[in-house]
Amino acid sequence: MDRPVEVVDYPFTSPPASGEAVEIQDGLLWMRVGLPMRPSHLNIYAFDEGDSWTIVDTGMNVKSVRAEWQALLVGPLAAKPVGRVILTHYHPDHVGLVGWFQKEHGAELWCTQATWLFARMLTLDVQTEYTKETIAFWKAAGMDEDILAERQSSKPFCFADVVYPMPLGYRRIYDSETVSIGDKQWTVRMGQGHAPDQATFWGVDHDLVLAADQVLPRITPNLGVYATEPEADSVGAWIKSCKHLREFARANQLALPGHQMPFTGLDARLDQLVVIQTDALEELLEYLAEPRRASDCFDVLYGRRIGKSEYGLALVEAVGHLNHLHQTGRVTRSKNEDGAWLWKAVGD
Repeated sequence: MDRPVEVVDYPFTSPPASGEAVEIQDGLLWMRVGLPMRPSHLNIYAFDEGDSWTIVDTGMNVKSVRAEWQALLVGPLAAKPVGRVILTHYHPDHVGLVGWFQKEHGAELWCTQATWLFARMLTLDVQTEYTKETIAFWKAAGMDEDILAERQSSKPFCFADVVYPMPLGYRRIYDSETVSIGDKQWTVRMGQGHAPDQATFWGVDHDLVLAADQVLPRITPNLGVYATEPEADSVGAWIKSCKHLREFARANQLALPGHQMPFTGLDARLDQLVVIQTDALEELLEYLAEPRRASDCFDVLYGRRIGKSEYGLALVEAVGHLNHLHQTGRVTRSKNEDGAWLWKAVGD
């Protein structure tokens, strides 16, 4: 969801170019790799450990990103090896090359248990056709018939298509524990909604926050619901996480997000994000005065035309919003003759 109203400041005027790094401060580098989707990039942060680097997230296992990493490894990171990779969450744009760093570079992996289990499971779960549960989920969401037919006749996207095989073994990180990254101490705080147990890191003795995708400066993260957990309340979980993290946020902290630019004003941004989602839910509830399918809700949720490339993510996020309204008792639902849920606001 993209409803930017600036409440933050950007200390850096431009991002690092491909293969290059921007020094955030002594011992901390900010780099970027490209993504074949929106957002078009992933931020990578590298911390100087003395005899090695710790990097946070990796990008996808695709040819273009591997080439960018080769340039980084012989460029700004050339002085020492990558000894540790910290993953914020399991999504393929973040986890795609961690197995490569483990196998080829001997790096240690640190992440939450949920991140490791999801990533490991999904790299091993190679599908040749979409499962009946996935097809039923899409039909229940009211997926466009042409898009559904095209998907049913094509090979599914598999995690392993863009994620390097993951070796066995990792170091588990826990909510509220203190960890050392670079020369600094950080408290781990979990976020929910975008991904289970997404790890964010908050400075103990400094004003840096590794915000991952939990808090982005200009967009909200996708809060999709999938066939694996079709009744999930992703939106409610994310709002709750934002309110919890707000307790620790201050205006002077420098937030280092997974996408877009580093920013200050984290406290105001968290407040704003809760308002954005609350307003979106109210607008959606008003729209549901008449029964609607999830696929009917794009205009009111996004305020713009959703293209084919964005359709899947828009659909699963619409389900997330509808699930929240349903589970908080504000809408009812019933199946139509095509098997799609029709959602309707509860009357006075």
